Amino acid sequence: MRVKRAGLVAASVAAAALTVGVPAEAAAPEADVAYHGYASLWEGRLGIWLTPQNHGPVGVTEATVRLRYSVPLANDQRLPERCLRAGQRVVLCSTGEIKAGSWSEEIALDIRLKGAPSEATVQIDTLWNGGVSDRNVNNNRHKVLTLDTGDSYFF
Repeated sequence: MRVKRAGLVAASVAAAALTVGVPAEAAAPEADVAYHGYASLWEGRLGIWLTPQNHGPVGVTEATVRLRYSVPLANDQRLPERCLRAGQRVVLCSTGEIKAGSWSEEIALDIRLKGAPSEATVQIDTLWNGGVSDRNVNNNRHKVLTLDTGDSYFF
């Protein structure tokens, strides 16, 4: 019995030694999702046009981009088919498939805000990456300040 326990302890220690220092995402395939586009604020409407990109090396079957607004959204919204509202200030959109080294279809949003703010901020990031890891999150996290001028602010 003592030999079995010693063997079990040794096997457990060896297994633990193999996994120490290896991040969980290291086992997942890696992709590099990025978002490029622009935002514009005019008369209580915040338009966002963004195009998902994947620098690779593997494709992404689908990811979810999250858009968080600094001001509440109006109750009645017309969102694209692949988007849904997830709170008073949050919209989630599916990117669809993004092949490695390629672009997905543009996502265009015309969001009505409560009131007519003179400025609004939108934060853009990836909520879900389709099960792949992304070590370069700097190109898929943006914070864009828009002023009520109708000007375009690029990210």
